Amino acid sequence: MRKVLSIVFGLLFVLFAAFQYNDPDPEVWIPIYGFAAMACFMAYVGLARWWFLVAMAIMYVVAATYQWPPVFEGFMFSETGMRSLNIELAREAGGLAICAVVMLVLAVLSRQPVSRA
Repeated sequence: MRKVLSIVFGLLFVLFAAFQYNDPDPEVWIPIYGFAAMACFMAYVGLARWWFLVAMAIMYVVAATYQWPPVFEGFMFSETGMRSLNIELAREAGGLAICAVVMLVLAVLSRQPVSRA
């Protein structure tokens, strides 16, 4: 299960990083998603320790909390344009929250002994 989730989310985070190319601040968001992808690939090959993934999750939670908009207006998935800065901040905080959840799941799965069937 760890290997499947690691490769799926690792590839998704690479895709997320690629989508940031046209963002107004790609120098911030490409590394954020790139580090998440790298951590997933490290978990895939067994290099990521559980405490490393927990530390990554904590950093993403702190960043998501910091990025949360002053007034939540939703994510507006039905539109591609931005009606307000609050929607952009909510989307960014949501992306950071996704990274945090994935890191926590991988940390839990990394603590479990690998079955050799």
